Amino acid sequence: MVFMKRAFFTFAFVLVSTIFVHAQSVSGSIGNGTVSRGQSAKGSVVISVPSGLHINSNRPKSQYAIATSVRVTSQGARLGSVSYPRGHDRKFAFSDNSINVYEGRVPVNFNVTVPQNFKGDTVRVRAVVRYQACTEEVCYPPKTTEVTLSARVR
Repeated sequence: MVFMKRAFFTFAFVLVSTIFVHAQSVSGSIGNGTVSRGQSAKGSVVISVPSGLHINSNRPKSQYAIATSVRVTSQGARLGSVSYPRGHDRKFAFSDNSINVYEGRVPVNFNVTVPQNFKGDTVRVRAVVRYQACTEEVCYPPKTTEVTLSARVR
């Protein structure tokens, strides 16, 4: 009976933790939804981190923390380098030193340039986002999420 109670509570903890950790959402946009041929627009990937969680920044200042990374690719468009926001340093019980983290809404920006000779009426950017979510006490395994951003080409 004790074994069954432990198994149930372990299962419940893992289930709730999994739901909680996977609550981050990744979305994004390119400009205002349209880009003119021969022009550039700002692309943005937005990671929404729920209250009570944080993710390590792209430079967490800890050799053990998994840094947040955003990789963007596109066929037919030129992409500028990714620009990460500044994180903020926080001290946690599980670390002797502070760790640089993101909380809340995290915009990661880049430029999208559509060549004058672009074929098609929609530009697409594939973004692969890797991050590690943590609470005050524990860090969860890193997660990779993929999102496709698109804009109409004029």
